[in-house]
Amino acid sequence: MGEGVPTLYEWAGGSEALSRLTQTFYNRVALDPIVGPVFRHMSPDHPAHVAAFIGEVFGGPNTYSERHGGNREMVMHHLGKHLTEEQRRRWINLLADAADEVGLPDDPEFRSAFMGYIEWGSRLAKMNSTLGETCDRETEPMPSWSWGVPGGPYKPPAGKS
Repeated sequence: MGEGVPTLYEWAGGSEALSRLTQTFYNRVALDPIVGPVFRHMSPDHPAHVAAFIGEVFGGPNTYSERHGGNREMVMHHLGKHLTEEQRRRWINLLADAADEVGLPDDPEFRSAFMGYIEWGSRLAKMNSTLGETCDRETEPMPSWSWGVPGGPYKPPAGKS
């Protein structure tokens, strides 16, 4: 990206915003009859780990890779789960609702990039969930997601904020 263009991580509000997002999201997930059962044995630290993962993918610090094993470890968490399309779609909808609830930026450019990533990532998670119980690859590169629109993030018209 060009100099001075914030990362998606910065535009979202950094680690605090992503932590609020994942905590709100997983509170919803726990109560949901479609995706809740997938997460019934979720660690209390799970929302923080996912916030760190998304943060790293969106251009933030390498916290997930340094503390939790990087993308290969995330792939390993999905193996053998046999996620359904209904569960994948519910996951996306709950995450989009949580983004609204916690006040993530709602400009079209950010939301397009955000939704593009969760659509892409959830499809990979579903695909990985049908694989065996181990990942044969030694490393799995960390995804890197950025603005999907040339020119970067939304800029309100002059005089509006």
